[in-house]
Amino acid sequence: MIEVVASMARGPVFLAGEVMECLITFTNPISHLSTSASSEMLAWASAQIHCQFHASESRVALPAQGTKQDVQAESDTVLIPSRGEGGQCMLDTPPKILFCDLRLDPGESRTYSYSEVVPNDGPPSFRGQSVKYVYKLTIGCQRVSSPIKLLRVPFRVLVLHGMPEPPFPQDEEVAPSNPFLEEEEGGRRDDRPLERALDMLTITSRRCPHLFNITNMRGKVAKFCIFKTVYRLGEDIIGTFDFSEGDIPCIQYSVSLQSEEEIQQGYQRRPGQSINVTGHGRHLESCLHTASTHFSLPVPLNVTPGFSTDIVTLRWRLHFEFVTSREPMESHNVLQNQPEVTVWTGAEHVDVDTFSWDLPIKVLPTNPALTSYVSQFTGTNSINI
Repeated sequence: MIEVVASMARGPVFLAGEVMECLITFTNPISHLSTSASSEMLAWASAQIHCQFHASESRVALPAQGTKQDVQAESDTVLIPSRGEGGQCMLDTPPKILFCDLRLDPGESRTYSYSEVVPNDGPPSFRGQSVKYVYKLTIGCQRVSSPIKLLRVPFRVLVLHGMPEPPFPQDEEVAPSNPFLEEEEGGRRDDRPLERALDMLTITSRRCPHLFNITNMRGKVAKFCIFKTVYRLGEDIIGTFDFSEGDIPCIQYSVSLQSEEEIQQGYQRRPGQSINVTGHGRHLESCLHTASTHFSLPVPLNVTPGFSTDIVTLRWRLHFEFVTSREPMESHNVLQNQPEVTVWTGAEHVDVDTFSWDLPIKVLPTNPALTSYVSQFTGTNSINI
């Protein structure tokens, strides 16, 4: 028996265009139950990245697939990274051979390093109500005259539009090495695409206040101010309300952070199909006789930033709901040095109006190291062959 362990040391989250590295260890363990141990052989092992696409049949109409079958694909001795998985393989990278003819003595282990650029032209990882995009690193291993065994390590991909291309070739191991250059310089060079992407994300730190007058058919309710409309994952959305300038009393308001998942018209199962709306946080406040107030909604680290493909578009918005009174509401003033105790009670019946408003915002990725802490993936998996 050979134990195969794959581990992504930096974490299971990467930006598209970034170099993903994974250490893959092959071990011939010594069992205390066995009286004799022997060497183990593997014919070869390879690794590659692939993205699997899943769609809801009730909401997405995909083109019919051809009925032609590949005889080789049905053979368990041919490497197919998406073998046994549902959906369609959207993209995959060329396989890289880790070794050929590996022999392991009892207790011996070998570790191989796999590195690959996460494709720039793919969608981000996304688990929606209608479609899903799932990324996995697949490691294939085979003994002589035996079926191929697959080890899959799921990971998350964040896509930042405008991500710079890697400024250096990825197959640098074939080039002559310079003994006068430290290895750390190569590591820093690998991080350049990530550093450039993080520099691009500094746009979210720029503040440009946006002012809105909230009104209904009866008049002005409040003035709303939001400091920016572009946010990174993990940032707080902060907005303020000024009710002192309003003509209509506002009894209650709520703000919800929502994402909209819309199937492109050409792939909708039914004409005029509704958009899937998902809530990711809500602030509710009673504000009668309140001059000013504010709210704060965090953007979760585990959600998917906005994106668009040929099949689906994901957008973000703030959804506001207001409850206003149809009649003026008298405010109670506390007199100084009032000798008697006064008890205030709310009105038993108030005629109200309700209305809503949607404010589009943009949600961008953040540093992958931050999102790794809340990822559902561990970046590690193992299999026994």
